[in-house]
Amino acid sequence: MFLPFALCVAACANSGANYEPVVDGPKNANYYSDLNACQSLAASQPTVDGSTAGAAAVGAVGGAATNAIWNDSSDNIGEAAAIGALAAITGDAVRKNNQREAVVKNCMRGRGHNVVG
Repeated sequence: MFLPFALCVAACANSGANYEPVVDGPKNANYYSDLNACQSLAASQPTVDGSTAGAAAVGAVGGAATNAIWNDSSDNIGEAAAIGALAAITGDAVRKNNQREAVVKNCMRGRGHNVVG
């Protein structure tokens, strides 16, 4: 059950940091050195922090509660809690990936590149 989580974390670990933005116009001589520096800055942002633990806890409680209410029993509450935690952690990883991508875009804009996406 935790294999999908491990695969998701591995797949998402640096994908936002490796983002190459779309620029309007030609890429100047500094583009690739700036891109490398901005991607390194984005990669330095944590992938797991306090919000990850909080999201997992809320997801676990939500999954367990939903299972108990939906099924009107406590059967499989552990599985439901694990699935809820996994869903919350995955959502947190996607959010952090998007933040890393935004760091690359903003950094490149700050270095004078006409980033459009």
